[in-house]
Amino acid sequence: MKIRSVTATWLHVPIASDKQHTSDYGRATSFDTTLVRVETDSGRVGFGEAKAVLPSAGAQAALVTAINEEMAPLLVGEDARDISRLWDVMYSGGRARLAIPRGHVMPILGRRGVMVQAIAGIDIALWDLLGKSLDVPVWQLLGGRRHLRMPAYASGGWAPADRIADELGSYIERGGFGSVKMRVGAGDGDVLTSVRRVRAARKGLGDDVDILCDAHGTWTVVEAKRFCREVAECNIGWLEEPVTGDDKRGMAEVRAATDIPIATGESEFTRFDFRDLIELRAVDVLQPDLAVAGGISEALRIEALASAWQLRFAPHMWGGALMFAAGLHVAAAASSGFLIEYSLGANPVLHDLVAEKFPVVDGMLEIPDRPGLGVTIDDAFVKRYAR
Repeated sequence: MKIRSVTATWLHVPIASDKQHTSDYGRATSFDTTLVRVETDSGRVGFGEAKAVLPSAGAQAALVTAINEEMAPLLVGEDARDISRLWDVMYSGGRARLAIPRGHVMPILGRRGVMVQAIAGIDIALWDLLGKSLDVPVWQLLGGRRHLRMPAYASGGWAPADRIADELGSYIERGGFGSVKMRVGAGDGDVLTSVRRVRAARKGLGDDVDILCDAHGTWTVVEAKRFCREVAECNIGWLEEPVTGDDKRGMAEVRAATDIPIATGESEFTRFDFRDLIELRAVDVLQPDLAVAGGISEALRIEALASAWQLRFAPHMWGGALMFAAGLHVAAAASSGFLIEYSLGANPVLHDLVAEKFPVVDGMLEIPDRPGLGVTIDDAFVKRYAR
């Protein structure tokens, strides 16, 4: 199980104009991600996914270079089964020889951003490889699944007030979802427009559907507090990223001012960022993106923090099939896992990159029991969209 090669490929998949949506990030004209391939001397291959941008469209060139030129040389010749040690090798770089024997990290300067995203994609691939080599699903390697199926929420919700209930209602019809998520925030222009959209959604959907709201970190603390106050009667399930991740104390201030649960984490890196959120009492639901925050290994550490603090764990899963599958395996094994994000935006990297599908039936997703991540890469798709 010696590593022969580690390679990254930028996948750039255009989205048809009639399937594009517009948010505070702009118009989603493509879906971009980085496919990571780890091959051993025995010919076994594991696949992972890393993301350089949120939510989906944008250049991956720097991330591809980081994996191919910075991380790969550290790993070639290493035993692919030593996943925990290899994570520290990548995180501490040249000082790993000092850090590992001492039992604490000595991270490289780029301990956030692209370098951690690179670690994330490689780490996911190593877990996929280990599962395949042992002919077991990743969740079994993590201690076993706690659920055969898990509830999923439909993630989308960009329509204006006069159409938002219809848009979210169409999601429910497609998969029987009991929870839906809509976008709010600066993209609406002002707080009261977001409030009107949420009120319209609640009126149109009735009281039996759980409505989640995502502000993408675009409000100030004052704006977020005002929103929470104005939608108090709407009984929303959570408010996601009310303010920027750079203002963790502001996030804590918003949480202290409302009983609406605060969810966040897609913009955070490693367990250390999540530790800071928890210590500030800024969060109720931890949402690491496995293709960003450090992969499966780091997600396990983050989930352990959630469990220890009696918080909940719901990975950010707006991405391709590999990060989605990785999140599914971790959530299924997690003691604090309770809900799965399911993208209802146009997402060819989720639906067409692999042969397998992830059907939602009566609002529930089945946890796959195939080896590794349980997905099979479509080589023709990769060849067509590789940049």
